Amino acid sequence: MNHTTTTTTTNNATTAPASKPGSPGKPASAVSHPLQAAARVPRLGKWRVLIWGLFALALIVLPKLFTSGLALTMLSQMGYLIIICLSYNILLGQGGMLSFGHAVYVGLGAFIAIHVLNRVGAGAFFVPVSLIPLVGGFAGAFFAALFGYVTTKKAGTTFAMITLGIGELVAAMSLMFPEFFGGEGGISTDRVVGEPFLGISFGPSIQMYYLIAAYCFVCTVLMFAFTRTPLGRMLNAVRDNPERVEFIGYNTQRVRYFSFIISGFFAGIGGGLMVMHFEIITAMDSLSALRSGAYLLFTFLGGATLFFGPIIGAVLMVFATILLSELTQAWMLYLGLVFLFMVMFAPGGVAGIIMLNVRVMQFRRFGPLLLPYVALFVALTLAFVGVAALIEMVYHLQMNAVMSTRFQFMGQTLDVASRTHWVAVAGWAVLASALFEWVRRGFVRRWHRQQELIEADIRQRHERGTA
Repeated sequence: MNHTTTTTTTNNATTAPASKPGSPGKPASAVSHPLQAAARVPRLGKWRVLIWGLFALALIVLPKLFTSGLALTMLSQMGYLIIICLSYNILLGQGGMLSFGHAVYVGLGAFIAIHVLNRVGAGAFFVPVSLIPLVGGFAGAFFAALFGYVTTKKAGTTFAMITLGIGELVAAMSLMFPEFFGGEGGISTDRVVGEPFLGISFGPSIQMYYLIAAYCFVCTVLMFAFTRTPLGRMLNAVRDNPERVEFIGYNTQRVRYFSFIISGFFAGIGGGLMVMHFEIITAMDSLSALRSGAYLLFTFLGGATLFFGPIIGAVLMVFATILLSELTQAWMLYLGLVFLFMVMFAPGGVAGIIMLNVRVMQFRRFGPLLLPYVALFVALTLAFVGVAALIEMVYHLQMNAVMSTRFQFMGQTLDVASRTHWVAVAGWAVLASALFEWVRRGFVRRWHRQQELIEADIRQRHERGTA
């Protein structure tokens, strides 16, 4: 895809931005009273009920289908990462606030939660274990209120730089207070506290998963509901046209600030679930800029312009950090290349690609694109194989060539000491990449043609409706 097609994605998104005041074709009342229109929340349609029902059913059924310990661990991580990525998208997708310090609120919420859990285990006071993630949520909201009062006074690049500075400040302070942050070893805990209630102790992984799944579903519903509130709609307006929002009398800093606190609350819940799942936390892993960058990267890859995009991003994050890291030492390089590829060709993320094609299918224009899609997929696969083989040869030469110059790649033996192998792999990568670019340009031409036909269909429907 390209930049010219992402407008459709944004306009058809579940979390589509509020129309700018003064847009052509909008009545004057919508300009004068934007919150009145936003307050008229539509009823819960049957399709929306079906989607939420399928989401809940998936959370219940998946551990029954994938019963291994690894699968249960991955599902649990997906659960709390969905909450974290959705909370980050309140800032990035809903408010246009590029934050480089979201791990601060996840991590500090997690540290407060683990300290409270340890105190509960020591008998200092009583808090149900199932409510410990809420403790992390309130801690995240507190620190978001504290730091957000400063960061939300600015927007754009200045906001991003302030969040980066605060993130680095908190990460550096974690080494200065080992009593609270646990130093390099971190802090450990035991989530089994007190007597089991109805046989539930949260000791078994399956019980912990269903606690995470319950929080995941409820928090997802609440964050979706936030996008339908007047504050959520006004946050869209602040993102799109802050000058117009100020002109009609609203305080843009206050809108950003309240949204920042809400984002911190849900981030803290995700952090609380994270420490309950792993029963250990370290500052270097949970508060670093690298962790904040991961939330940004996968939220963008999933699709920040759509509500369900960060859900896809969270799933991709788990697969990348667990499965891809086991397959290759160069997994972070692959992530960087994928991110670059998505920024260049599909800035709407995976969710944006899905919704663009759903729109094409709705207008029954997908048929002419089927063969171009097949050709694009084949060319992309060939290019990926060539580039991946070249990357793996370079990594093997730098790290493992002392032990052996040969290694296995997709069932084939490659030798980094062979000039023939280097020439063959490099030639494959170059030729396949050139083939992909040629196929991509042809696909783009056909895609634009179908978009023109869709626009013509829309005009014809409008003319028939007004006739």
